[in-house]
Amino acid sequence: MKTCRLFFSALAGISMACAAHAQILIGQSAGYTGPIAASVKDAAAGAKLYFDSVNAKGGVHGEKIELITMDDKFDPKLTLENSRVLIEEKKVLALFMNRGTPHTEIIMPLLAQYNIALLAPGSGAMVVRKPVNKQIFNIRASHQREAEKAIAQLKTVGVLRIAMVYVDDSFGTDILEGAKRGFEQEQLKPVAILKADRAKPDLVGIVADLNKANPQSILWVGTSAAVSDGIKTLRATGSVAQVLTFSNNASTGFIKLLGDNARGVIVSQVFPSERNVSYSMIREAQDIAKAAGQTDLSPIVLEGYAGAKVLVEALRRAGPKPTRAGIVKALDSFRKYDLGGLELTFTPDNHSGLDYVELSIIGADGKFKR
Repeated sequence: MKTCRLFFSALAGISMACAAHAQILIGQSAGYTGPIAASVKDAAAGAKLYFDSVNAKGGVHGEKIELITMDDKFDPKLTLENSRVLIEEKKVLALFMNRGTPHTEIIMPLLAQYNIALLAPGSGAMVVRKPVNKQIFNIRASHQREAEKAIAQLKTVGVLRIAMVYVDDSFGTDILEGAKRGFEQEQLKPVAILKADRAKPDLVGIVADLNKANPQSILWVGTSAAVSDGIKTLRATGSVAQVLTFSNNASTGFIKLLGDNARGVIVSQVFPSERNVSYSMIREAQDIAKAAGQTDLSPIVLEGYAGAKVLVEALRRAGPKPTRAGIVKALDSFRKYDLGGLELTFTPDNHSGLDYVELSIIGADGKFKR
């Protein structure tokens, strides 16, 4: 009898050890180095906050979440290569929070081949929304919606002379389409629309053309590095034109890149202010960040946090021992899911998630203000 008790005690110990080490593997390929590193690191910090808090409580169905990250240096070809490794070799259950429109486009066939979800891509482009891709689940508003909102708001405060600089890739041309619609809706004509090479933008030439057009405000579309370099070049000529950029640059890293040129730059946001405690998600994130010793939240940190929260809920709905197909099915079941003051819905015909957009301005203290 004693021998049996020892046997079952040892067996239980092995079982507990297995449970403690069990992991739900999630994959991410993103530009941890390169021109978008600032925003990637902010989003990852937000996701880590929530994953760590869930893991500290035992994980999901007794299994802890492990996010396997790979650096693609903001190169779409590397995104494809990394995603293939994550899916085929690392055996991840879902892909999470990549960044870049071309980077999302290039992995679409891979997502379909393995019926694996990509949740919270860092792209608001319509190409990842319409037609609905069965494996892509967005949580942020579209870039085109951001552009429309920006132009409408500028007109409201009397800004009528608006120029635009956009990066020459699918990300830039997508926002351009939204901006054109925004200009038309507000019955405005842009004073200049200028294209910037993705790899080596001619900032001196672009700024010279901007100064000739003499805009009151400039919509500047590009990576954190490209836009911050453009603003520095613009200010060096003495221009005081207002610059407005988009939510891909809503990071503390972008503010640091701007340095002394940060004050007064407008950045559209797709999540509420990190200080707006009327949203329970913000209060929750603040409390978890404080407990983790992290004091700086930003809109992109919140984007990562929200994405992680949606993923965890999908894993719960998928049940014990989730599968790739099970996660896709679980995400399709979201109906008015309360993130904490924000309602998110996915249906088989609509994977847009949220439609929240507002503008913020960088203050003298280097913080986003609404």
